[in-house]
Amino acid sequence: MTKIAKATKDKLRKVSTATVATCLFKKGLKNQFIQHVKPLKLGRPTMVGEAYTLRYIPAREDLNPITVFRDPKHLQRVAVEECPEGSVMVIDSRQNARAASAGSILVTRLMVRKAEGIITDGGFRDSAEIADLDFSSYHNRPTAPTNLTLHQAIAINDPIGCGDVAVFPGDIILGDDDGVMVIPAHLADEVADECIQMTLYEDFVLEMVEGGEPVIGLYPMVSDEAKVKFEKWKLDNM
Repeated sequence: MTKIAKATKDKLRKVSTATVATCLFKKGLKNQFIQHVKPLKLGRPTMVGEAYTLRYIPAREDLNPITVFRDPKHLQRVAVEECPEGSVMVIDSRQNARAASAGSILVTRLMVRKAEGIITDGGFRDSAEIADLDFSSYHNRPTAPTNLTLHQAIAINDPIGCGDVAVFPGDIILGDDDGVMVIPAHLADEVADECIQMTLYEDFVLEMVEGGEPVIGLYPMVSDEAKVKFEKWKLDNM
């Protein structure tokens, strides 16, 4: 799996999912925001990392008894032990939170192994414990039953769907308090550079609006007057 440059990650940590969404929309990508997931804890630093995927299918009782966890090749456990440092585990739980995608022990193991975070479009058990970890975690809603009652791990690091978004291994996952965006890997550098500039302009606009400026002509910047003010603002603030 190709890793993006640290400089690109550092830039992306300074931008929001909203800014990334607008940037990708300009490039024709309209469906990159993972639906129905939220952070277990607000106020954490922005999560940025390469996608490492796990896919579940509906569990079949004759193939998914509790004893399958004794198998050292059980794919859920293997995924936790193989997720690369700095990556985000993204789980396709078919948007079904009636059983857990994982619990606090597995999420703690990912944290200790220096993964960047974890996302499921299903749910986590032990959600209060996971929320207290120093680790970015996103899910649909809390749940209690073990994943075996509903989910069967079937594939690691294949393309998946998570919250109605296609996620390919190596795609860049960016998460903040609003939710999670998926950035195609080949666009990561370009998006990072553009979003830094967009964020700079948004900072300028916010300062102007707080000072009483109207938004017409300013946001988006279509007036020559706004362009002149922005260039002067950059000289004073950079």
